[in-house]
Amino acid sequence: MGKIDTIPLGMTEVTRAQNGEAMRTPCPNTGWRKASLAVRESDTYADAGEHMDVPKQRAMLAVKRVGVQIGLKASDVMLLDTLAAFSQPQDWTHGQRAIVWPSNALLMEHTGFSLSALKRHVNRLAAAGVIAFKDSPNGKRWGHRDARGEIVEAYGFDLSPLAARTAEFEALHEDLQQERAEYQTLKRHITITRRLIRARLEAAVQERIKGPWADLSAAFDELLTHLPTRKTNTEKLRRIAGLFDQLKSRIERLFDTEMDTKTSKNEPHLQTTNKLESVKSNVGDSCDTKETTAQKPNDGNCKEAAKIDLATIAQACPDFTSWAKNLGLSLRDWADLHRMAGQLAPMIGIPQKSWDTAQAYMGPQAAAIAVALVFEKHTSGEVKSPAGYLRGMIAKSRVGELHLERSCYGRLKALAA
Repeated sequence: MGKIDTIPLGMTEVTRAQNGEAMRTPCPNTGWRKASLAVRESDTYADAGEHMDVPKQRAMLAVKRVGVQIGLKASDVMLLDTLAAFSQPQDWTHGQRAIVWPSNALLMEHTGFSLSALKRHVNRLAAAGVIAFKDSPNGKRWGHRDARGEIVEAYGFDLSPLAARTAEFEALHEDLQQERAEYQTLKRHITITRRLIRARLEAAVQERIKGPWADLSAAFDELLTHLPTRKTNTEKLRRIAGLFDQLKSRIERLFDTEMDTKTSKNEPHLQTTNKLESVKSNVGDSCDTKETTAQKPNDGNCKEAAKIDLATIAQACPDFTSWAKNLGLSLRDWADLHRMAGQLAPMIGIPQKSWDTAQAYMGPQAAAIAVALVFEKHTSGEVKSPAGYLRGMIAKSRVGELHLERSCYGRLKALAA
């Protein structure tokens, strides 16, 4: 591709003729272009693009979003952007071809490329199928527009393939967005699962629960060597997440079984019903349960919980709220808080029996607040054994020494410090 002196930007051949200038300045011939498969495909896209009405901004945005995926480098995209700048809006309408004819000298000036680099980037754009070539019989780039600014005749770089492939690039970008979202979701899932496994293993040791915890810890350490890196693709990430899930399920089954056995030796028998899960947003209703239990909720706990609003709980327990959000839960009313506590409690090693006991002695609302506080203290490293800590809170509630409001505001002060 030799250096070509083409019409200055913004001046048509008609204008030059009217000014008494020559229609074209002679320039070296570019030579015949080899009809490769990529060139033929680009020509096909260009023909299709002529029959489409795609704004330049939309076409350029689409190709920039997937440039890496279709084999383009940043410098290639910069050249493509430069070429598109020589086109006009009407060139991208139905029945038109977005052909531009800047000289090599002008392109080199705009991009800072050497002639060899310019050729290399042009060839890469053609190979990617985003530009085609409209060659004149003598191999020169030139063109002119009519009074309305529409191209009458032109030879040079044909950008019509962009219009033809815009929908394709947009669909590819959508797929990429979904894959990236899945990738981030898997990474968060692995992080959460990893923390839960570590918490269960630490709680098992702290509570002196029987089980092959050394072997499970070794298996966990082995999995940690497979944590994702920047080069990890989505498919491999799925497999890693599956391995963490399998280990987590194995640890949870063993932990819950052994923990229930240990808890049953230390806690009185309590009769509970599923009605405890139905928590009203009204504070009074949450403590006014009609089910029969061996121990009625302490009225002091209900009054204590009534002093705390949901906003305070959310602010005092950001990790609890964040983890609940990762599970698709949102804190809109007291029933939501109760559901959050019920789902997150076993994730930090609190067995179902302890959760039921807390509800029976403290009331559903106070129990949910207690679990949120335990969860927060556990994730911050303050509490090593969540189940044991909750049992201590239950014991305090039975003698009126549990102060949930004070605990919530204490955490707020600590977070603000």
